[in-house]
Amino acid sequence: MTLKGRSVEESEDIRSTAGEDATLESALLQLVLALHPTALTVEDVVRELGEEGNLDAVERAVRDLGAAGLLRRSGTLVLPTRAALRFDELLAG
Repeated sequence: MTLKGRSVEESEDIRSTAGEDATLESALLQLVLALHPTALTVEDVVRELGEEGNLDAVERAVRDLGAAGLLRRSGTLVLPTRAALRFDELLAG
């Protein structure tokens, strides 16, 4: 069976990868917020999240969260934006 030129298996793989990416982004953002003001490098994040061997996925998560305005990079450091920090404050109540 195909959906828009893709097989069902390919569509499920895409959804699975997107879900894994979202899970990693969430874990990464939570880590950076929890450890703030401690600055982390991408390598620190990889180690803290237990994602050794998965540097590309972590780099992609940092890039995507940056594009969403939640993280920024300063040289090798990964930092939460003011918007992410404010959101974290609001959730903490």
